[in-house]
Parts: sequence; C-alpha cells; structure tokens
Amino acid sequence: MNRRRNLFVPTIVLDTTSAVPLYRQIAREISQAIRSGAAGKHDRLPSTRVLAKMLDVSRNTVLAAYDDLAADDLISGRIGAGMQVNGGTSGSGATLYGLHDVVRAAHYPAKVLPIQDPDGNSLYIRF
Repeated sequence: MNRRRNLFVPTIVLDTTSAVPLYRQIAREISQAIRSGAAGKHDRLPSTRVLAKMLDVSRNTVLAAYDDLAADDLISGRIGAGMQVNGGTSGSGATLYGLHDVVRAAHYPAKVLPIQDPDGNSLYIRF
C-alpha cells in the first residue's frame, strides 16, 4: 500500500550578514522545528531543488544542511525517494546529541579550509 506522507515545509529565515554559514542556518531552523514537535515523524521534507529555489540559495547549500541533519539522525532518505523526518528518537543516537553539540561548539576539528562553490557560496572543509 502506497501511503503519502505529510509534507513539512519549515519556516526558515536566513541572515546573509551573519558569520554563520547559510547551510548551518538552514539545518538549525529545521532541527529546531523537528525537536519542538512542529514536524511529525515520517513527514516529508521538500526536495533540495525546491527548498533551494524557495530560499534563493544554491542546491549545494541545502544538500549540506540535509547532510548535517542526517548526521544528527533527525532526517533520513534514499536517492529519488526524498528526505523524511526521523523525529530524533532512534535508539542510541539520542544520547549523542549532547556530545555532538559540545564537539561542534568547541569548533573541533580546529583546521578549516574556506572555499567557494561555483555559485559563490562559502563552503568550509573541516579537518
């Protein structure tokens, strides 16, 4: 049986003057919406192309945000099937959120290589 899942379109406000990269701002807004319960488990997120067009950013920026959210186990998906909300309640992953936030706040790893993609968006390689 093919069930259509609800589409969750988060409210995202980007600050282009902020030192925080756009992909981090997007990931933070979606993460807060998921953790606050605004998005239900298994709700679908907009495709990277659609969200990039809505926010007027590069698709790579949205891909980076979705990658961060997937690394935090808040969303998951398959190629061609889209991304869906996990709810952040999967097994042992829930205990790692605090540690992940501490490591990220410590700016680990310390070496960062800033580069720009062809669209002029800043990307940061951490090593």
